[in-house]
Amino acid sequence: MSRKKFLETSTLAFAGLAAGFPSSAERNDNKQNMPSKPYRISLNTSTIRTYQFPVEKQIEVCGAAGFDGIELWVSDIENYLEKGGALADIKKMLQDNRLVLENIIGFAQWASDDDQRRREGLLQMQQEMEMTAHLGGRYIAAPMMGVRRIDRGKLEDYALRYRQILEIGQQAGVIPLLELWGSGALYSLADTLHIAVGAGHPDANFLLDFYHLHRGGNSFDSLKMLNVARLPLFHINDYPASPPREQLNDSDRVYPGDGICPFHEILPFLFNSGFNGGFSVELFNEAYCKQQTPEQMLATTLEKTKHLITNSL
Repeated sequence: MSRKKFLETSTLAFAGLAAGFPSSAERNDNKQNMPSKPYRISLNTSTIRTYQFPVEKQIEVCGAAGFDGIELWVSDIENYLEKGGALADIKKMLQDNRLVLENIIGFAQWASDDDQRRREGLLQMQQEMEMTAHLGGRYIAAPMMGVRRIDRGKLEDYALRYRQILEIGQQAGVIPLLELWGSGALYSLADTLHIAVGAGHPDANFLLDFYHLHRGGNSFDSLKMLNVARLPLFHINDYPASPPREQLNDSDRVYPGDGICPFHEILPFLFNSGFNGGFSVELFNEAYCKQQTPEQMLATTLEKTKHLITNSL
């Protein structure tokens, strides 16, 4: 790909969106014109996974709790289909509960260094993106499954592999979001950006998460280098002061606002920089589920997230 073609096709802009975090005066000016609910608040069903609900129950409790959207796991959808259900039924349930299908969570090994596994992963991605399209969704998570450790000498290879699934996604009308995992192979925002931009594809985009950014040792200041207005979704959660960052596990995540994440700086920056996607709560904290009924747990999750966003902007 020529340099000229690369610059024409790559839409991830590095233009500076802000010289720094917005001032209090800028935030107050924006607050006057801010709608009462500036963002969709959605639920990643990992948050209620401990309850072991089938997909129809996940949709029901999420809608009843008042969330705006939902992220479903491929495995839960497949279990529903294996029992005789249909994708059309799930789509109707989403519509009846007025839920936006924010994203589908899958784990295809599209990035594997093993040729056979990668071929199988590409086929799996195609099937899962077609599934997403039938459900009315536009996005599917694309973590770099099959890669145990990023080889920075192969970043261009990873970019070409990401471009492959972007091209497959174009046919289905679904965009695979390159997902950063703080304790996975792709933990670095710099590497994530390199791969996404290197793909040279107009749909290239990624999925970020407050916990994962912290867990991977990334600076939140690096978000200033991104055109955050293009992000369709941001996973929201929080993390405690201890254990140390390197020792944190997924189960250590806490409700948004209950940890030490500097939301009072990051959320105003995202708002003033044009982010208008959804915030989807993703927790793996089994203790919350064991201590509360599903209704109590979801009510707490939604209320804390609303309160955090409202009081940070």
